[in-house]
Amino acid sequence: MSNLRRIIWLASYPKSGNTWMRSLLAHYFMPAGQAPDINNLRQFTTGDTRQDFFDAAVGGKFQSETLEDWVTARTKALRLIAASKPDHHFVKTHCQTIRMFDQDIIPPELTAAAIYIMRNPFDLAPSFARHQGADIDTAIERMCFSDTVMGTPSGIYDLLGRWDDHINVWTNAPGLPHYVVRYEDLLNHPAKTMRTLLEKFLRVKVEGPKLARAIKATSFEAMKKQEETLGFAEKPQGMTAFFAKGQAGVWRDDLTPQQVGRIREAFLPTLERWYPEMLKETAEFAAHG
Repeated sequence: MSNLRRIIWLASYPKSGNTWMRSLLAHYFMPAGQAPDINNLRQFTTGDTRQDFFDAAVGGKFQSETLEDWVTARTKALRLIAASKPDHHFVKTHCQTIRMFDQDIIPPELTAAAIYIMRNPFDLAPSFARHQGADIDTAIERMCFSDTVMGTPSGIYDLLGRWDDHINVWTNAPGLPHYVVRYEDLLNHPAKTMRTLLEKFLRVKVEGPKLARAIKATSFEAMKKQEETLGFAEKPQGMTAFFAKGQAGVWRDDLTPQQVGRIREAFLPTLERWYPEMLKETAEFAAHG
């Protein structure tokens, strides 16, 4: 049996910068002028919710009635995804790396490594609310709920769970080579953040001009303009704009003190580990507004 440990997962909670990372990598690795727009990223990478792979896995139109149906078909679909390219390739996922129905949601035998993209939960909450078509309180509730899932009409699921659990299972998965990219670092220091990822984790010799072109081509303004001009196929139904703000610190305007306090209380240990610089300001905001 050939080695199918080819998938480099691009893993994240929704609205944490996964599309941006996929676009950056595409613009860096593909020849100049050939990188796909936001609606054609599958020319470079793919995702684990693609209907065509699930259809191929079941030999017909895939339609699940239960999570167990999905898990059974997913295992076969992921083998097809892993085998779809002859070497390592990137695959987007929003699932946790857990086991369900005695199956690995992220199978080690298909996995080479993972890049985990995270975003602080204070900025994530209003963005996730827009993504879900919900108010912010409901979005926070879903971020705190261990059984939160998203799904397509045909029953292809994303097992999200809690925001902190999502981070913890990916960054502590036994034997999984992984690299963490914080959205905020990518926003504030894109060249440095991408150079470190490429050189230290992907073992790629970085070409400065090529990296600069990739960063310019995938700026938030450029991607927002693409969505306005071309639309965005991955945008959830009913969502006005997928690329809405793309900033850090919007929580100060978007959240109430009560909401900030609720997020802090729910996720404090993970905040202490990954966002210690936010602890003082969010505590003061929660206390005083």
